[in-house]
Amino acid sequence: MAIAELVMPKLGESIMEATILKWHKKVGDYVKFDETVLDIATDKVDSEVPSTEQGIITEILFQVNDVVPIGAVIARIQTNADSNTSEIPKIETAPLVELPVFEEPSIAEDTSAIPNFEPAVSSTPIFTEPVAEPIAQIQIPEIDPIPYTPTPISQEIAKPIGNRFYSPLVLNIANSEGISLSELERIPGTGNDGRVSKRDVLQYVQDRKAGKVPTFQQPIYTPAATIPAPVPLSFPVTEPISAPTPPATPIQSVESPTISEFPKVEEKVTYTKPTDYSPEVNYPDEVVNHPIIQEIPVAQPVHIPEVQKVSISHANPIHQERHQPSSHSGKYSDPASVTITGNTEIIEMDRMRKLIAKHMVDSKHTSPHVTSFTEADVTNMVQWREKVKVEFEKREGTKLTFTPMFIECIAAVIKQFPLVNCSLEGDNIILKKDINIGMATALPSGNLIVPVIKAADQLNIVGLSKAVNGLADAARNNRLKPEDTASGTFTLTNVGTFGSLMGTPIIPQPQVAILAVGAIKKRPMVIESINGDTIGIRHMMYLSLSYDHRIVDGSIGASFLTAVAKAFESWDPNKQWYQYL
Repeated sequence: MAIAELVMPKLGESIMEATILKWHKKVGDYVKFDETVLDIATDKVDSEVPSTEQGIITEILFQVNDVVPIGAVIARIQTNADSNTSEIPKIETAPLVELPVFEEPSIAEDTSAIPNFEPAVSSTPIFTEPVAEPIAQIQIPEIDPIPYTPTPISQEIAKPIGNRFYSPLVLNIANSEGISLSELERIPGTGNDGRVSKRDVLQYVQDRKAGKVPTFQQPIYTPAATIPAPVPLSFPVTEPISAPTPPATPIQSVESPTISEFPKVEEKVTYTKPTDYSPEVNYPDEVVNHPIIQEIPVAQPVHIPEVQKVSISHANPIHQERHQPSSHSGKYSDPASVTITGNTEIIEMDRMRKLIAKHMVDSKHTSPHVTSFTEADVTNMVQWREKVKVEFEKREGTKLTFTPMFIECIAAVIKQFPLVNCSLEGDNIILKKDINIGMATALPSGNLIVPVIKAADQLNIVGLSKAVNGLADAARNNRLKPEDTASGTFTLTNVGTFGSLMGTPIIPQPQVAILAVGAIKKRPMVIESINGDTIGIRHMMYLSLSYDHRIVDGSIGASFLTAVAKAFESWDPNKQWYQYL
């Protein structure tokens, strides 16, 4: 038996460790050669680790979320594939297919047991009867409690909400539309503190006319046999009255009347002030709940408490509606009416966001950042691209954007300023001979990744366009490989994609400079010529360069930035891009 070790592969020049995201195999699983065993993540990209051998996994040394150094052993594989490869699939499938066949010889030894064995297996009534009986027993007791009708359906639809405030406008609409108090209490309110607004009651009237709202019925009271006959009162309920004397002659018992035998109840809306309030108290800033008292026939004998008749002239409908939100926007006009909840939401950063945050902080702690700014007239670039982009895409099968045009100019200028294409290790400056330009790319998740275009100075505009579009598409679809984000020597970020005019980017370590290009805007500019100065509409763009002041001084940084701007401005408007044919 040979045991092979699966190690964490080398993922890039500056990558020293990786985090395990997921194991696709477990101990005892069979793995083929080059089959994915686990997923890992670095500070730049996620990747899959394939198996380097064929066999059975015997040991897993690290778990999910463990940080593993490059070159460390993460699993062991038993590689005696000659004897085990063909047996492992049979071990899983043989018991399922051949198990009934294997048991037949022991049953068939007694020939008299053969006819008894077949009916016991193939007889379906024996299997279904015990299942059907409990189902029938369960359904029988559930049939009786289902048809319950002790209360009307309309009473179960909504329960009345007591102690609600109704504005005079709402009460007038309810009175004119014949909406009783019980119905009004069941209307859900959308106003402040659940108050019923004008819109709520009008919507309820419209729905009731359309038959969308069930009619709310008043409870039917069945009087006892000794209830005295109702006698209408000749005075309003709101007037102070004395308790009437009981009748001289006894009242005969009556049959339980139906709802049609009661006199028609007329609702008259009045407003009363609760007795627990003092008449001297003013209510300009308070909401007073005016109960509604109906004139109804009262049976004798009856005791009616004394009710004071109050006027509602003190109630200001405009003031009462002031604290309610606007029916159109839902916003308040009074700052004192807003509600501060103090609610917060905690969102844990994902793995990539944690890595980005760590690298940005480390870069600021490592490199003293300096940022220089300039502007460039990119009118020639804009006009050339507009002229050739359709034919370019038709001939090359890829779109022409500004990014490959910028990279071509930057790569040419870097050769003049090699100090911006280096890194620092201790006290040693490492000059990079390869010009590998990274381009910051935004991901759909909101995170950022920097794929690298290797040897950018060796590619023409067609090669750069294919490299830029290919890496950007792979980044957005999570198809980048570890080598696609490694070995960068200089970085370009286009903050103008999101409308920014300029930015102060942070240097990705161990590089020493990063260039940000802003949005292209048309502006009136002074154009100098041999015939004099003129004013014209030009396409202008701001450039900003952040650089490590430990290596790059202000003179070198500013000179490099100015040279890049001049390269943008001197773009050939008659450039031949298909000269390679």
